[in-house]
Amino acid sequence: MDNIAVDIKNVTIRFNRGNQKVDNLKEYVIKMMKHELMFQEFLAVKDVSFTVKKGEAWALIGSNGSGKSTLLKAISGILKPYQGSISVHGSIAPLIELGAGFDGDLTARENIFLNGCLLGYSEKFMQEHFDEIVDFAELQNFLDSPIKNYSSGMKARLGFAVATMVRPEILIVDEVLAVGDAKFRAKCNKRMSEMLESGTTLLFVSHSINEVKTLCDHALWIEKGIEKKKGEVNEVCNAYEEYMGVSCN
Repeated sequence: MDNIAVDIKNVTIRFNRGNQKVDNLKEYVIKMMKHELMFQEFLAVKDVSFTVKKGEAWALIGSNGSGKSTLLKAISGILKPYQGSISVHGSIAPLIELGAGFDGDLTARENIFLNGCLLGYSEKFMQEHFDEIVDFAELQNFLDSPIKNYSSGMKARLGFAVATMVRPEILIVDEVLAVGDAKFRAKCNKRMSEMLESGTTLLFVSHSINEVKTLCDHALWIEKGIEKKKGEVNEVCNAYEEYMGVSCN
């Protein structure tokens, strides 16, 4: 077990969807007190199992709404599975949602220290790496602007720069880089490749099959929450492309 980074066993993730319209909080509270709220069970992930060894790079692929992001959130500890178990061995740097860990009213300068604190770094450590983060994110001229005025691409650049300033044991990236321009995506992919070479484990979601094949050695294909295929990246991606009937490059 010493070489296992993430172990997913028979994981099912359930949500309760409201099947009636409630327009405001008052109406919601009244219906709840009268036990009139009705919910429909929705299984976003259904009995999925896979094991990621330390240093491996796994892609999660599948069409929109198939549960890829939900599964990554469960691995990150944001969600708890309804059934099954998730074991994580190592520190995680998750890049799952744009702006996660940022306060929109604070400046980029302030958010760098806030985000670093959430990742467990000291203020002294953040000061020592501040220039490195700013240089990588290429945001020197916007440091004292509130994050709420940033574009999606600028937020992604800052989040990636903070999360990868040191080598985490497990890096989770969920499509956040898709909002960046081609030059910055190439820069991020280069950094991720360097991290993989030095032993970081990667869990990666992208709709670019070319990026998946370049960065990853294994893949898990889930469709509508159901595990379709897992294993060597080219074999899984080719099966997915054949299923979709199109080239997903």
